Amino acid sequence: MSVVYLDNNATSAVAPEVLEAMLPFLTGRYGNPSSMHSFGGDVARDIRRAREQVAALLGADPDEVIFTSCGTESDSTAIHSALECNPSKRHIVTSRVEHPAVRSVCKWLASKGFGLTELSVNPQGMLDMAEMEQAIRPDTAVVSVMYANNETGVIFPVARIAELCRERGVLFHTDAVQAVGKLPIDMKRNAFDMLSLSGHKLHAPKGVGALIVRKGTKFTPFLQGGHQERGRRAGTENVASIVGLGLACELAQRWIEDEKTRVPRLRDRLEKELMARIPDCRLNGHPTERLPNTTNISFEFVEGEAILLLLNEAGVCASSGSACTSGSLEPSHVLRAMGVPFTFAHGSIRLSLSRYNSDADVDCVIEKLPGIIQRLRAISPFSRDRMPSPAMLSPEHSH
Repeated sequence: MSVVYLDNNATSAVAPEVLEAMLPFLTGRYGNPSSMHSFGGDVARDIRRAREQVAALLGADPDEVIFTSCGTESDSTAIHSALECNPSKRHIVTSRVEHPAVRSVCKWLASKGFGLTELSVNPQGMLDMAEMEQAIRPDTAVVSVMYANNETGVIFPVARIAELCRERGVLFHTDAVQAVGKLPIDMKRNAFDMLSLSGHKLHAPKGVGALIVRKGTKFTPFLQGGHQERGRRAGTENVASIVGLGLACELAQRWIEDEKTRVPRLRDRLEKELMARIPDCRLNGHPTERLPNTTNISFEFVEGEAILLLLNEAGVCASSGSACTSGSLEPSHVLRAMGVPFTFAHGSIRLSLSRYNSDADVDCVIEKLPGIIQRLRAISPFSRDRMPSPAMLSPEHSH
């Protein structure tokens, strides 16, 4: 059975060109770029080239690019650096719908005595700029808000937030893991102090990412040790993956028009057909202010995990907008923050496309999913005719 892969916000396929570019560094060109001999020095030049490719995609200077192991490391580095460089400021502002890479570290810092403000979102997942303005205090060290939400695809007004932070003398960091390669981003035209990205979201391998730190921004390394990355991130470079990330960024520039035109057309057709053919469903997130590849739909009275299992049997890879696991009925923190009703929140799935998806992929899901939902609703204890009692819908019961 061929696989229809619609889980690109979780990870994306390594582009064939990227794999080909990486292979020499996993075989004959294995020199350490920090070595004095030319066998290693030649490799250092390839890293410089990759740094230029990443910078070009983002309108950054190559010297502003720090290679990391992933988006999570980039996020932690940015937040910890902001606090280390401003020891008199012990307050962080973020949102209630951040990826755990930001949300978990902020909550951990709050447990250590730092102040934390988590901004709310409206039912479409959008931030309130008035609330943002009120949240920034004299002791705020950093505002960290994602560029686009990983579950719903909702795009936040990060350019406006960055300008506000600059006016208030506060550092601004954005987790742009889901946005890089899908949306045009220009560091020179925005007031971002720090920006995180991850290779495996834009057809590079897993295990490599980058943190862009604007020139002049105070910075303290998260990993201490050797002199790599100009003393900003210790550890021998993951050369093959760095080279792969560089080329993936160059390819993303070439494909950006496809990401802006063909991919959203596929997404919109998929979304429109599913919502027309399946009753009692709803779109989660803003209808237009979202990533061009992402749709998050809830189907009332069914469990998201059950939908995913049956889609998997049909050869379709998707993911749930819910963090439900066996033994827990707790829905996604993103959907909770948006106020999505209980009977919808548990039946949410995310379908995320890439440039490698086709009309045939969309046709397959349109064909398979309505029958899956009908089948699950026929056996659901939470069907419209067998609604749970108010007690069962309470937060206490969901635990």
